[in-house]
Amino acid sequence: MKNVEDVVQWVNNLIVDKTGEHLTPIQEAILTGVWQRQKYPQIAKEFNCSESHVKKEAAKLWEKLREELGEDLNKFNFRSKLEKKHIVSNISHLHDSLLQIDNVICGQFIQTIKDTQNRSPSPPDSPQNKERSPIINLTEAPEFPYFYDRTSELSTLKQWILQAHTRLITIYGLSGIGKSAIALKLIEQTQTEFDYIIWLSLTNTPTLSTLQTELKQFFGRSQQPPLPTIIDYFRSSHCLVILDDVQNIFKSNQLAGQYLTDYEDYGKFFKQIATSSHQSCLILLSWEKPREITALEAVNRPARTLHLKGLGEQSTEILIEKELTDEEKWSDLIALYQGHPSWLNIIASTIVELFDGSVSQFLADETDIFLGDLEPLLESHLERLSDSEKKVLYWLASQNEAVDILRQPTDSDLSQSEFWQAIQSLARRGLVEKVLVGGRSMFLLNPVFKAYIQCKLNLI
Repeated sequence: MKNVEDVVQWVNNLIVDKTGEHLTPIQEAILTGVWQRQKYPQIAKEFNCSESHVKKEAAKLWEKLREELGEDLNKFNFRSKLEKKHIVSNISHLHDSLLQIDNVICGQFIQTIKDTQNRSPSPPDSPQNKERSPIINLTEAPEFPYFYDRTSELSTLKQWILQAHTRLITIYGLSGIGKSAIALKLIEQTQTEFDYIIWLSLTNTPTLSTLQTELKQFFGRSQQPPLPTIIDYFRSSHCLVILDDVQNIFKSNQLAGQYLTDYEDYGKFFKQIATSSHQSCLILLSWEKPREITALEAVNRPARTLHLKGLGEQSTEILIEKELTDEEKWSDLIALYQGHPSWLNIIASTIVELFDGSVSQFLADETDIFLGDLEPLLESHLERLSDSEKKVLYWLASQNEAVDILRQPTDSDLSQSEFWQAIQSLARRGLVEKVLVGGRSMFLLNPVFKAYIQCKLNLI
């Protein structure tokens, strides 16, 4: 089923059979747009309506189709599910026709069909795979109403996966910075390159054994007989696995990236994925960078890390959505809150609530960084820090400029090694950034966290 008109007709017939009603024009537009891999904002623009209306109608449509296409149906896997449904339907009709043929011939043909169904997927680069849609499970993936421009970062990630064949990618950064959003966009733009795509969250800290069992069940649904290890599936097919909230398998009150007790085998698993020969990719989304990743990133190692930061000028999309005024002050607001999409959304809502959208009034006192509803988000990061990190963080909060790592506080009870480790760990959490000052590498505390620490310590 390649033609979009056929798709709309098939869905319309299904809806008529179920409800007695035909598809509405907006539902037809949604089906057409999703089939052509358009985003909801683009569909809304072409249909001349709001994005919220498109999302509302799409939710109703997917709900009507889930009985036929599966409970995990969404805009990302609609096309692959429908194509798979159409293929299975054709095989079923062919099977019924063959039953009317001579028994001997029938047996030969039916066995051929069964062999085709049970055969392991072709190698990743085979012509067959180029024609086939991937099997996708995004049940555990979050949904985002908007995707803000990340053209540069997306290009980098696609180059790593499609040209450099990177096997292990870590995307780390502050909570709400957009790690999950960019991973979903990456899936949308690369899905035809894979046989299998699955998104799993580590929010509930599954053991590695539990995680591997879930992966095997996913891969094994269409691959018989089952293979013994995840690496075997990674070698036999082109797989993309995204693990979200990886920070949940790391310890709090310790340096960044140290595994919880009985979870150390995750580190061995990640190393195996990076160093074994295969054509698949594992993406880790985390607040902090796993410790062993640095060693895996050495020359000729197929592991890469992307530290995801703020949006920069692309953040203006957020301010436009919130209908803020005083556009000449927008760049100041964006710079103050680092272009962090979640922070800016929260602060923009505050500006609307308190100042009727006036950015100038909000920024009247440029020496003060308003935190408000950001405080719980900031605290969730700080409560994970080790004692040595807190000591260094408090010292950095008292400094007026970037500091030289060779100049540690004279009254500190940390050794030079402990001081350097704390700086390194804070950087792996995205709380401290390395900047060049006069040709030297200096370290700077995130200004928003600095304001929060200063308030907690009554330094201002």
